[in-house]
Amino acid sequence: MEKPILSAILSCSGPHLTDEEKSIFSRYNPFGICLFNRNIQNKKQIKNLCKEIRECVERENIFIAIDQEGGRVRRLREPNFPSYAANIDIGNLPPQQARQAALFHANLISQDLNECTINTNFAPVLDIIYQDTTPALKSRCFSTDEKIVAKLGKIMVDEYISNGIIPCIKHLPGHGRAITDPHLHLPMLDYSLKELSKDFYPFQYNNKAPLGMTAHIMLTQIDNTAPLTMSKKAIKEIIRENIGFSGLLISDSLEMHALKGSLAERTQAAQSAGCELICYSLGKIKDLLEICEISEYLSDKSLNKIANFQKILNNKKQQDINSVLSEYSAIFKDIPQYKETYDATEVLNLLHQN
Repeated sequence: MEKPILSAILSCSGPHLTDEEKSIFSRYNPFGICLFNRNIQNKKQIKNLCKEIRECVERENIFIAIDQEGGRVRRLREPNFPSYAANIDIGNLPPQQARQAALFHANLISQDLNECTINTNFAPVLDIIYQDTTPALKSRCFSTDEKIVAKLGKIMVDEYISNGIIPCIKHLPGHGRAITDPHLHLPMLDYSLKELSKDFYPFQYNNKAPLGMTAHIMLTQIDNTAPLTMSKKAIKEIIRENIGFSGLLISDSLEMHALKGSLAERTQAAQSAGCELICYSLGKIKDLLEICEISEYLSDKSLNKIANFQKILNNKKQQDINSVLSEYSAIFKDIPQYKETYDATEVLNLLHQN
């Protein structure tokens, strides 16, 4: 009989697994592990870390995830990996060129991930830019136009899939209207369903994506008692019914300050609300144990969704990568190098270390 799979994407503390981490991952068998800057040194080391993870859980198809959006949100960095444009730079291109750039972008990132044996990317971002969108998010979005966001997002989703990478659309159901950073505070969005329909559109257009991540926001006119990640009403009525998202739903990182309560309480609340997976990013042993001891295991319904993911992981695309990189670079030759350095997840990491 196969071991049950924990409904969690966990994290580790450094470039190699510690004995304690190996013991926890082996015992609890998490759905996946997410990698961050602290876990990455070079290509050889990343492959060795992924090998360690697979060996200790004894599942070759464990989902090893990363945030490799492009722009400032990139875990695979220079000099070992090429730099890629921010979504806002892609969205600002003329329409045909933007579509081509989005295709090349997802293609090239897929090749980097495949080379490192990483199989899941927490991208693309499908949030919409508003005038007051928090700086933590703004440059990670394609456009102020929901149709541009939807179509460029779909190009990336399809291209990741065709290259054997599981994409994750985020942040359901859209938090471009947030003026505060959910890593630090809970954004309160007081808008009607009619007003929010623009925000929902890119997710509706991409509602067959295999994986989707929630936004830590409060939709006060839907549920003024709980953040969406912990709101059964909002997840059911907005994400599942209005948007029609049919994929596996994962929470954004539980340690973000938008949420309240202990990690155990957050885990229970998110899973009870309808998050099929929870995500934890800081890699601390005490926290890992707290989450693992309270977390649910994947249901048969969720396991059926995961079974379909294997078809994606088996996809392999033959191509001339140097040619793709050359064409991509030609598109962006006149765009200034992206210089923003604010990385909210890493800021949060530092806050928790102090």
